[in-house]
Amino acid sequence: MNEVLSRTREEVGKVIVGQNEVINQALIVIVTRSHALIEGVPGIAKTLLVRTLAHVLGCPFARIQFTPDLMPADITGTNVFNLQRNEFSLVRGPIFTSFLLADEINRAPAKTQSALLQAMQERAVTIDREDHRLPDNFTVFATQNPIEHEGTYPLPEAQKDRFMLKISMDCPNREEELQLARRMLGTDSPEATLASGAVKTVLQEQDLRDIRGSLEAITVREELVGYMVEIVRATRTHESVLVGAGPRATQALLLSSRAQAAILGRDFVTPDDVRAMVHPVLTHRLILRPEYEIEGVSVEEEIDRVVQGVEVPR
Repeated sequence: MNEVLSRTREEVGKVIVGQNEVINQALIVIVTRSHALIEGVPGIAKTLLVRTLAHVLGCPFARIQFTPDLMPADITGTNVFNLQRNEFSLVRGPIFTSFLLADEINRAPAKTQSALLQAMQERAVTIDREDHRLPDNFTVFATQNPIEHEGTYPLPEAQKDRFMLKISMDCPNREEELQLARRMLGTDSPEATLASGAVKTVLQEQDLRDIRGSLEAITVREELVGYMVEIVRATRTHESVLVGAGPRATQALLLSSRAQAAILGRDFVTPDDVRAMVHPVLTHRLILRPEYEIEGVSVEEEIDRVVQGVEVPR
Protein backbone atom coordinates (compact mmCIF):
# COMPACT_ATOMS: atom_id res chain seq x y z
CA MET A 1 0.00 0.00 0.00
CA ASN A 2 2.79 2.43 0.89
CA GLU A 3 4.52 1.69 -2.41
CA VAL A 4 1.37 2.28 -4.47
CA LEU A 5 0.50 5.52 -2.68
CA SER A 6 4.05 6.78 -3.03
CA ARG A 7 4.07 6.05 -6.77
CA THR A 8 0.66 7.69 -7.11
CA ARG A 9 1.88 10.89 -5.46
CA GLU A 10 4.95 10.86 -7.68
CA GLU A 11 2.91 10.55 -10.90
CA VAL A 12 0.35 13.16 -9.83
CA GLY A 13 3.22 15.49 -8.91
CA LYS A 14 4.31 15.50 -12.56
CA VAL A 15 1.15 17.47 -13.35
CA ILE A 16 0.14 19.23 -10.14
CA VAL A 17 2.79 21.68 -8.94
CA GLY A 18 2.96 21.81 -5.13
CA GLN A 19 -0.31 21.01 -3.32
CA ASN A 20 1.21 17.99 -1.56
CA GLU A 21 -1.25 18.14 1.33
CA VAL A 22 -4.16 18.43 -1.10
CA ILE A 23 -2.97 15.33 -3.00
CA ASN A 24 -2.70 13.40 0.27
CA GLN A 25 -6.21 14.38 1.31
CA ALA A 26 -7.59 13.39 -2.09
CA LEU A 27 -5.94 9.98 -1.74
CA ILE A 28 -7.44 9.63 1.75
CA VAL A 29 -10.89 10.15 0.25
CA ILE A 30 -10.25 7.56 -2.46
CA VAL A 31 -8.81 4.80 -0.24
CA THR A 32 -11.64 5.25 2.28
CA ARG A 33 -14.29 5.09 -0.50
CA SER A 34 -15.70 8.50 0.36
CA HIS A 35 -16.35 11.88 -1.28
CA ALA A 36 -14.70 15.31 -1.13
CA LEU A 37 -15.66 18.96 -1.52
CA ILE A 38 -12.77 20.91 -3.09
CA GLU A 39 -12.70 24.66 -2.58
CA GLY A 40 -10.30 27.10 -4.20
CA VAL A 41 -10.06 30.15 -6.41
CA PRO A 42 -10.59 29.68 -10.17
CA GLY A 43 -7.62 28.37 -12.13
CA ILE A 44 -5.91 26.59 -9.25
CA ALA A 45 -6.13 23.12 -10.92
CA LYS A 46 -9.10 21.63 -9.09
CA THR A 47 -10.43 19.91 -12.20
CA LEU A 48 -6.94 18.93 -13.37
CA LEU A 49 -6.24 17.27 -10.02
CA VAL A 50 -9.24 14.95 -10.31
CA ARG A 51 -8.54 14.15 -13.98
CA THR A 52 -4.94 13.27 -13.10
CA LEU A 53 -5.95 11.05 -10.18
CA ALA A 54 -8.41 9.18 -12.39
CA HIS A 55 -5.68 8.59 -15.00
CA VAL A 56 -3.06 7.47 -12.48
CA LEU A 57 -5.46 5.11 -10.68
CA GLY A 58 -6.93 3.69 -13.90
CA CYS A 59 -10.50 4.78 -13.18
CA PRO A 60 -13.14 6.14 -15.61
CA PHE A 61 -13.72 9.88 -15.26
CA ALA A 62 -16.73 12.09 -16.00
CA ARG A 63 -17.39 15.78 -15.46
CA ILE A 64 -20.67 17.61 -14.92
CA GLN A 65 -20.79 21.40 -15.17
CA PHE A 66 -23.46 22.48 -12.70
CA THR A 67 -25.60 25.37 -13.96
CA PRO A 68 -28.91 26.89 -12.77
CA ASP A 69 -30.83 25.14 -15.56
CA LEU A 70 -29.32 21.68 -14.98
CA MET A 71 -31.98 19.06 -14.23
CA PRO A 72 -31.65 15.87 -12.10
CA ALA A 73 -32.23 13.69 -15.19
CA ASP A 74 -29.20 15.34 -16.82
CA ILE A 75 -27.12 13.74 -14.05
CA THR A 76 -28.73 10.35 -13.49
CA GLY A 77 -30.10 9.66 -16.99
CA THR A 78 -33.61 8.73 -18.08
CA ASN A 79 -35.63 6.13 -19.97
CA VAL A 80 -36.17 7.02 -23.64
CA PHE A 81 -38.69 5.32 -25.92
CA ASN A 82 -37.02 3.40 -28.74
CA LEU A 83 -39.27 3.45 -31.82
CA GLN A 84 -37.39 0.62 -33.55
CA ARG A 85 -37.71 -1.76 -30.60
CA ASN A 86 -41.04 -0.34 -29.42
CA GLU A 87 -39.78 -0.21 -25.83
CA PHE A 88 -38.14 2.11 -23.34
CA SER A 89 -34.37 1.92 -22.95
CA LEU A 90 -32.17 3.54 -20.32
CA VAL A 91 -29.86 6.34 -21.41
CA ARG A 92 -27.34 6.52 -18.59
CA GLY A 93 -26.19 9.87 -17.31
CA PRO A 94 -22.62 10.89 -16.47
CA ILE A 95 -23.10 9.71 -12.89
CA PHE A 96 -22.40 6.14 -14.05
CA THR A 97 -18.64 6.42 -13.64
CA SER A 98 -15.96 5.89 -11.01
CA PHE A 99 -14.60 9.41 -10.51
CA LEU A 100 -17.28 12.08 -10.94
CA LEU A 101 -16.30 15.74 -10.95
CA ALA A 102 -19.27 17.92 -9.98
CA ASP A 103 -17.86 21.24 -11.15
CA GLU A 104 -19.18 24.34 -9.35
CA ILE A 105 -21.83 22.31 -7.57
CA ASN A 106 -23.23 25.37 -5.80
CA ARG A 107 -24.38 26.91 -9.10
CA ALA A 108 -27.32 24.49 -9.31
CA PRO A 109 -30.43 24.68 -7.08
CA ALA A 110 -31.14 22.17 -4.32
CA LYS A 111 -33.48 20.19 -6.59
CA THR A 112 -30.57 19.33 -8.88
CA GLN A 113 -28.05 18.85 -6.06
CA SER A 114 -30.40 16.27 -4.52
CA ALA A 115 -29.75 13.97 -7.51
CA LEU A 116 -26.42 13.14 -5.86
CA LEU A 117 -27.75 12.33 -2.38
CA GLN A 118 -28.75 8.72 -2.99
CA ALA A 119 -25.73 8.07 -5.19
CA MET A 120 -23.25 9.36 -2.59
CA GLN A 121 -24.81 7.39 0.26
CA GLU A 122 -25.93 4.13 -1.37
CA ARG A 123 -23.91 4.08 -4.62
CA ALA A 124 -27.11 3.58 -6.53
CA VAL A 125 -29.64 5.73 -8.40
CA THR A 126 -33.37 5.23 -8.84
CA ILE A 127 -34.72 5.96 -12.32
CA ASP A 128 -38.45 5.44 -12.89
CA ARG A 129 -38.72 3.41 -9.65
CA GLU A 130 -35.93 1.05 -10.69
CA ASP A 131 -32.62 0.93 -8.82
CA HIS A 132 -29.35 0.92 -10.76
CA ARG A 133 -26.02 0.17 -9.09
CA LEU A 134 -23.05 2.47 -9.55
CA PRO A 135 -19.42 1.29 -9.83
CA ASP A 136 -17.85 0.10 -6.60
CA ASN A 137 -15.23 2.88 -6.75
CA PHE A 138 -17.80 5.66 -7.30
CA THR A 139 -16.34 8.84 -5.81
CA VAL A 140 -17.66 12.39 -6.07
CA PHE A 141 -15.25 15.33 -6.15
CA ALA A 142 -17.34 18.50 -6.04
CA THR A 143 -15.75 21.91 -6.56
CA GLN A 144 -16.89 25.35 -5.53
CA ASN A 145 -15.27 28.77 -5.83
CA PRO A 146 -15.24 30.67 -2.52
CA ILE A 147 -15.20 34.17 -4.02
CA GLU A 148 -17.97 33.78 -6.59
CA HIS A 149 -21.22 34.18 -4.68
CA GLU A 150 -23.32 35.73 -7.46
CA GLY A 151 -25.62 33.17 -9.02
CA THR A 152 -24.85 30.45 -6.47
CA TYR A 153 -27.01 28.41 -4.10
CA PRO A 154 -25.98 27.23 -0.62
CA LEU A 155 -25.39 23.51 -0.27
CA PRO A 156 -28.03 21.76 1.90
CA GLU A 157 -26.78 20.35 5.19
CA ALA A 158 -27.55 16.79 4.06
CA GLN A 159 -25.41 17.36 0.98
CA LYS A 160 -22.44 18.79 2.87
CA ASP A 161 -22.54 16.01 5.45
CA ARG A 162 -22.04 13.40 2.73
CA PHE A 163 -18.65 14.87 1.87
CA MET A 164 -16.03 13.23 4.05
CA LEU A 165 -13.52 16.07 3.67
CA LYS A 166 -13.48 19.67 2.59
CA ILE A 167 -10.20 20.11 0.74
CA SER A 168 -8.99 23.71 0.58
CA MET A 169 -6.62 24.48 -2.29
CA ASP A 170 -4.53 27.58 -1.67
CA CYS A 171 -2.42 29.44 -4.19
CA PRO A 172 1.12 28.05 -4.65
CA ASN A 173 4.07 29.77 -3.04
CA ARG A 174 6.45 31.92 -5.09
CA GLU A 175 8.85 29.13 -6.07
CA GLU A 176 6.02 26.80 -7.11
CA GLU A 177 4.29 29.52 -9.11
CA LEU A 178 7.60 30.41 -10.75
CA GLN A 179 8.10 26.76 -11.71
CA LEU A 180 4.58 26.66 -13.14
CA ALA A 181 5.20 29.85 -15.16
CA ARG A 182 8.41 28.40 -16.64
CA ARG A 183 6.63 25.20 -17.63
CA MET A 184 3.94 27.19 -19.43
CA LEU A 185 6.64 28.74 -21.66
CA GLY A 186 7.73 25.31 -22.87
CA THR A 187 6.00 22.16 -23.97
CA ASP A 188 5.65 20.62 -20.51
CA SER A 189 2.68 22.58 -19.16
CA PRO A 190 0.55 20.55 -16.71
CA GLU A 191 -2.21 19.89 -19.27
CA ALA A 192 0.32 18.95 -21.98
CA THR A 193 2.15 16.62 -19.58
CA LEU A 194 -1.07 14.74 -18.81
CA ALA A 195 -2.05 14.53 -22.49
CA SER A 196 1.40 13.41 -23.65
CA GLY A 197 1.29 10.10 -21.82
CA ALA A 198 4.22 10.97 -19.57
CA VAL A 199 2.04 10.28 -16.54
CA LYS A 200 1.85 6.53 -15.93
CA THR A 201 -1.10 4.52 -14.65
CA VAL A 202 -0.05 3.00 -11.33
CA LEU A 203 -2.79 0.39 -10.91
CA GLN A 204 -6.10 -0.77 -12.32
CA GLU A 205 -9.53 0.09 -10.97
CA GLN A 206 -10.13 -3.36 -9.46
CA ASP A 207 -6.90 -3.08 -7.44
CA LEU A 208 -8.35 -0.29 -5.29
CA ARG A 209 -10.32 -2.87 -3.31
CA ASP A 210 -7.09 -4.53 -2.16
CA ILE A 211 -5.66 -1.15 -1.22
CA ARG A 212 -8.69 -0.42 0.95
CA GLY A 213 -8.38 -3.81 2.59
CA SER A 214 -4.87 -2.90 3.72
CA LEU A 215 -6.30 -0.16 5.95
CA GLU A 216 -7.64 -2.82 8.30
CA ALA A 217 -4.05 -3.48 9.37
CA ILE A 218 -3.76 0.07 10.79
CA THR A 219 -4.07 -0.06 14.59
CA VAL A 220 -6.40 2.44 16.31
CA ARG A 221 -6.22 2.33 20.11
CA GLU A 222 -9.49 2.42 22.05
CA GLU A 223 -8.38 5.62 23.79
CA LEU A 224 -8.00 7.34 20.41
CA VAL A 225 -11.46 6.22 19.33
CA GLY A 226 -12.83 7.83 22.47
CA TYR A 227 -10.77 10.96 21.74
CA MET A 228 -12.38 11.32 18.31
CA VAL A 229 -15.87 10.77 19.71
CA GLU A 230 -15.34 13.43 22.38
CA ILE A 231 -14.12 15.97 19.81
CA VAL A 232 -17.20 15.52 17.63
CA ARG A 233 -19.57 15.52 20.61
CA ALA A 234 -17.97 18.71 21.93
CA THR A 235 -18.99 20.56 18.76
CA ARG A 236 -22.65 20.02 19.66
CA THR A 237 -22.40 21.82 22.99
CA HIS A 238 -19.81 24.51 22.23
CA GLU A 239 -21.04 28.02 23.00
CA SER A 240 -20.34 29.45 19.54
CA VAL A 241 -21.69 26.55 17.47
CA LEU A 242 -25.33 26.60 16.38
CA VAL A 243 -25.27 23.26 14.54
CA GLY A 244 -22.62 20.71 15.50
CA ALA A 245 -21.32 17.65 13.69
CA GLY A 246 -23.32 14.42 13.55
CA PRO A 247 -22.31 10.76 13.89
CA ARG A 248 -21.17 10.66 10.26
CA ALA A 249 -18.42 13.13 11.21
CA THR A 250 -17.15 10.67 13.83
CA GLN A 251 -16.95 7.95 11.20
CA ALA A 252 -15.18 10.31 8.80
CA LEU A 253 -12.64 11.37 11.44
CA LEU A 254 -11.88 7.74 12.31
CA LEU A 255 -11.45 6.56 8.71
CA SER A 256 -9.48 9.60 7.56
CA SER A 257 -7.10 9.42 10.56
CA ARG A 258 -6.39 5.79 9.79
CA ALA A 259 -5.73 6.59 6.13
CA GLN A 260 -3.54 9.54 7.14
CA ALA A 261 -1.36 7.19 9.19
CA ALA A 262 -1.08 4.81 6.23
CA ILE A 263 -0.05 7.59 3.85
CA LEU A 264 2.67 8.64 6.30
CA GLY A 265 3.98 5.07 6.37
CA ARG A 266 2.80 4.02 9.84
CA ASP A 267 0.69 1.06 10.90
CA PHE A 268 -0.81 2.88 13.90
CA VAL A 269 -2.78 6.09 14.46
CA THR A 270 -1.50 8.89 16.72
CA PRO A 271 -3.26 11.97 18.17
CA ASP A 272 -1.38 14.04 15.59
CA ASP A 273 -3.18 12.14 12.82
CA VAL A 274 -6.50 12.99 14.43
CA ARG A 275 -5.65 16.67 14.80
CA ALA A 276 -4.43 16.80 11.20
CA MET A 277 -7.83 15.62 9.94
CA VAL A 278 -10.06 17.64 12.29
CA HIS A 279 -10.27 20.73 10.06
CA PRO A 280 -10.97 18.91 6.75
CA VAL A 281 -13.63 16.77 8.45
CA LEU A 282 -15.43 19.42 10.52
CA THR A 283 -15.07 22.77 8.71
CA HIS A 284 -18.00 22.27 6.33
CA ARG A 285 -20.21 20.59 8.92
CA LEU A 286 -20.38 23.30 11.59
CA ILE A 287 -22.61 26.38 11.59
CA LEU A 288 -21.69 29.21 13.95
CA ARG A 289 -24.20 31.31 15.84
CA PRO A 290 -25.01 34.59 14.07
CA GLU A 291 -23.60 36.78 16.85
CA TYR A 292 -20.20 35.08 16.52
CA GLU A 293 -20.21 35.39 12.73
CA ILE A 294 -20.92 39.12 13.06
CA GLU A 295 -17.86 39.44 15.27
CA GLY A 296 -15.74 37.84 12.54
CA VAL A 297 -15.09 34.55 14.31
CA SER A 298 -14.10 31.79 11.86
CA VAL A 299 -15.12 28.14 11.97
CA GLU A 300 -11.44 27.13 11.96
CA GLU A 301 -10.77 29.14 15.13
CA GLU A 302 -13.69 27.55 16.93
CA ILE A 303 -12.63 24.06 15.87
CA ASP A 304 -9.21 24.74 17.42
CA ARG A 305 -10.94 25.82 20.64
CA VAL A 306 -13.02 22.65 20.66
CA VAL A 307 -9.95 20.43 20.19
CA GLN A 308 -8.05 22.28 22.92
CA GLY A 309 -10.88 21.57 25.35
CA VAL A 310 -10.67 17.79 24.86
CA GLU A 311 -8.05 15.89 26.83
CA VAL A 312 -5.47 14.14 24.66
CA PRO A 313 -5.03 10.42 25.50
CA ARG A 314 -1.57 9.32 26.59
